[in-house]
Amino acid sequence: MLNHVPLIICDDANRDDAALISAISEKWGFPVVSSSEKPSEGLYLQVQNGVLGLADAGEKKVNPVEVDFASPASLYRKQHGGGRKEPIVKAIGLKGNEAWHVVDATPGLGRDAFVLVSVGCKVTMIERSPVVAALLEDGIRRLALSFPELAAKMSLQHGNSAEVMQYFTGENVNAIYLDPMFPHKKKSALVKKEMRLFQQLLGHDPDADALLPPALELATHRVVVKRPNSADVLAGIKASMAIESKKHRFDVYLCQKNLGE
Repeated sequence: MLNHVPLIICDDANRDDAALISAISEKWGFPVVSSSEKPSEGLYLQVQNGVLGLADAGEKKVNPVEVDFASPASLYRKQHGGGRKEPIVKAIGLKGNEAWHVVDATPGLGRDAFVLVSVGCKVTMIERSPVVAALLEDGIRRLALSFPELAAKMSLQHGNSAEVMQYFTGENVNAIYLDPMFPHKKKSALVKKEMRLFQQLLGHDPDADALLPPALELATHRVVVKRPNSADVLAGIKASMAIESKKHRFDVYLCQKNLGE
């Protein structure tokens, strides 16, 4: 069903955009239609100026949602060392210059993944929605154009995270990060737009509890779950400790393999 989100090809698309549209459609199976066939309602993907974005036909004045790892805000935070002060970095448990391998099993638009990459982690993102996976892949591709050393630390696997984690064939995983979709109460127009589109695209996340058991089996050091302060612990499993911020908390599960850390 998710693959039926159409990919729009503009009639006046330049050669580079046309080639990118063709490559994305071939890999992910999105149907390609001309701009004259653009839907009057619902979601669609588009490529403009070399950027893949998810747009809502009902909101023509709202810019498409895209993955931008090289946004000014992200790069400023990286360049000024702010990443080390992020609650997620503290929750993951990085010490010194450790280069941990972290699996982000619920990457969304990849912002938290980029924070971890910016402090030296190698991050594997697992995404089951082909639409969101295509957006993430496009973000990595564009990041590589300007910051290849950062892009090289990011990888993407397409699949159901609960299943992929059970049969993970990559290198050892030090930590796993989970941020299941939860209703946001922020008033930011950007957050509202992104969450609205994601909820419209993906629906609710009723199987979030199924992520924690395989994560605890796979991680060698920690599993970190981001939750609103008012939310119950995931899967009813009590965390080892919690790191709280103003509106969220990070439930930290110390894995049996490294309880002595």
